Amino acid sequence: MINPSEINSLIKLLDDPDREIFDHVHDKLFEYGDVAISYLESAFEEAFDPILQERIANLVHEIQFNMVKNDLKLWYHGGSFDLLQGALIVNKYQYPDLDDQKIINQIEDIKRDIWIQMQHEGSPVEQIRLINHIFYNIHGFSGNTTSHQDPQNSYLSQVLESHKGNQISLAIIYSIVAQKLDIPVYGVNLPQHFILAYLDESKESEFESGILFYINAFNKGLVFGRRDVDMFLKQLGVTPDKQFYEPCSNADIVRRILRNLISSYEALGSTDKVNELNELLEIVLE
Repeated sequence: MINPSEINSLIKLLDDPDREIFDHVHDKLFEYGDVAISYLESAFEEAFDPILQERIANLVHEIQFNMVKNDLKLWYHGGSFDLLQGALIVNKYQYPDLDDQKIINQIEDIKRDIWIQMQHEGSPVEQIRLINHIFYNIHGFSGNTTSHQDPQNSYLSQVLESHKGNQISLAIIYSIVAQKLDIPVYGVNLPQHFILAYLDESKESEFESGILFYINAFNKGLVFGRRDVDMFLKQLGVTPDKQFYEPCSNADIVRRILRNLISSYEALGSTDKVNELNELLEIVLE
């Protein structure tokens, strides 16, 4: 049961110098969860005491981070079926007020623009050519080559806003749009790179899994074959392995996003964020 007067009374005690009182108040407000956030934010705006402001801000972050952890656990243990949902949960780590529907609408807009121009079935390569034209030429998506390490490249909301991203964020948007159009494009977890595969199990191909070709979403949807993957692995000095050629799971993709973010925040020296993102990574490694 929500008790606004109790919440507001507790907030007033957040700056109590007695550690025991503070801990008790903190824990009670934390138990309220997201219900307490709007009250805490109002109190923050009215507060003049920097200690109280800091304690409110920290508590809001703790509650929001706990919500992200719980949502990620539910997504992962529920089978991680929806890639977009998984990516949005990670997005809420940095942008807790994210409007999911806005992101869904932006992706639907790209899908609709492609669908309108799909006059006939077309061959797989023709389908990809059309997606590439709309995705890169009309919507203006491109790989962020100048600030590749920027953590913003890993948050879908920011990538859809700036139209610039890293290999994985562009590949996620590209594959979600393709799958919405019933075009079988899925992520492949290459070391140091993330690519897409076009699957067609109804036709003969050089792969057991029915992969016709690969797509590089970071390089304007460039289409390439298995030999190019072989060459790439050879350059890295990595032994070829089935997992580098086959589509990966949605959980693998979310793990990859989290590892990218950890690497980005390590480069920035943001220890708190690195620690929290490692907590999120642990959830999807269980």
